Amino acid sequence: MARRRVFELAVFLLGFTAIVTVSGLVAKWLWFLVLPLVALAVADVTQRKRSLLRNYPVVGHLRYLLERIRPEVRQYFGESDLDGRPLDRETRSLVYQRAKGELQTVPFGTKRDLSVAGAEWIPHAMAPAPRLDIEPRLRVGGPQCARPYEASRLNIAPMSYGALGATAIAALNRGARLGGFAHNTGEGGLSPHHLAYGGDLIWQVGTGYFGCRTPDGRFDPRRFADVATIPAVKMVELKLSQGAKPGYGGILPAKKLTPEIARLRGVPLGQACVSPAGHSAFSTPGELLELVAWMRELSGGKPVGLKLCVGRPQDLFALCKAMLSTGLRPDFISVDGAEAGTGAAPLEFANHVGFPLAEGLRVVDAGLRGVGLRDDVRVFASGRVATGFDLFRAIALGADGAFAGRAMMLALGCIQALRCHSNDCPVGVATQDHRLAAALDPADKGERVHRYHAETIASLLALTAAAGLSGPEHIGPEHIVRRTANGAVVPLSLLYPPVKEGAFLAGQLPADWGGEWHRARADAF
Repeated sequence: MARRRVFELAVFLLGFTAIVTVSGLVAKWLWFLVLPLVALAVADVTQRKRSLLRNYPVVGHLRYLLERIRPEVRQYFGESDLDGRPLDRETRSLVYQRAKGELQTVPFGTKRDLSVAGAEWIPHAMAPAPRLDIEPRLRVGGPQCARPYEASRLNIAPMSYGALGATAIAALNRGARLGGFAHNTGEGGLSPHHLAYGGDLIWQVGTGYFGCRTPDGRFDPRRFADVATIPAVKMVELKLSQGAKPGYGGILPAKKLTPEIARLRGVPLGQACVSPAGHSAFSTPGELLELVAWMRELSGGKPVGLKLCVGRPQDLFALCKAMLSTGLRPDFISVDGAEAGTGAAPLEFANHVGFPLAEGLRVVDAGLRGVGLRDDVRVFASGRVATGFDLFRAIALGADGAFAGRAMMLALGCIQALRCHSNDCPVGVATQDHRLAAALDPADKGERVHRYHAETIASLLALTAAAGLSGPEHIGPEHIVRRTANGAVVPLSLLYPPVKEGAFLAGQLPADWGGEWHRARADAF
């Protein structure tokens, strides 16, 4: 850090010396340049950690400077409108425009190549249906719920206080209140910032049981009931796994763990907060369903669901078999795709573990339909859902609604700097640095989140009408077509054949899942 500061001073003095040189004062001011550079050169040559600096003192620092600004250079000067990950520039621009209430149309038509394999589009109707002005709400919670919830088709994905700063959490909650949609707390627990504006909350409980844990990290039913019965909490979500790092557990770097967050989570300061990979409150499908039923009772009859990234279909089918044998079931299942976002994840897990969203939705939807329980359990999708088409596509693949995380962050002003794990988010969204977070005004950014949500729902309803459908509940896989590798154009219903209600019980099993179904047991994962 000291060498970096010396280097920065040297660069400043270099510019300053150039100015005074023009003024004819070079001899008088030259020592301001020479001495710091000599000191830096000596430090570089004598240090033993970086070979580059020992061989190329002073100038070798340029490599580290260029490496540091490489993401920004690529984003602003290198990528096209269709480049950029996880969200391309075209998508990011659309979110910004909707959040700001600006013009959303584009000139000259699409920039995308619709002739390549994987291109998808909606086959529109020659006579479009009347467009709905008001979003039809989605009821979550059946007869077992004393307090079912009327949910929006698009809600805020789980993002914990810790991963995001206090002002960002408050702004999201204000947006949820203004738009009448739900704000998922993430597994970090429910904080005062989630309650700042009275928006509807989905309280997520993860493997660390933050907010409802005993001193040794186990589930505490008394503390759970205290939080779950708060009026703002409309649903509870039991997190089994996360798409970006399934089977690993949550990670909050030590530099982002403040005294307030440590107190809310019940963990020590000074070290990374890593939640366990699995739960201690259950070990079998039946025990999981019993925990869900217990949580529903402790909450006063509110809907309780599961969040998971699909791994082995056998495990999902085991859960379906347990639903049949016990008569218990969750009120909803949130399916996280492997492409879903995170504040921090090991690279190998982010790249190579878990089913992508489309395939995960197919497994969950097929499993529930196969045992005749699809109407009893709502399904939500999460994983790069940002536009009206993304939401339409998720519903076509088997979801009832969706969660958006990164898009909601963009609506807050996120510039996709990819520094969420470093605590120096330049726009104050994903940081616990009070100086940076103070730049984010919850009142203004809450309005932006509200506008983004409203415009995206309006886009969904417009696409639904264009497809000739009277409402989102009628969207199916036949309403999107895809160009395959051989150039053929086929509906998704051929690529992802829908399963009939009760088909698995009647022995009608898809060829690729027959073995998984037969190996699945209701009493063990």
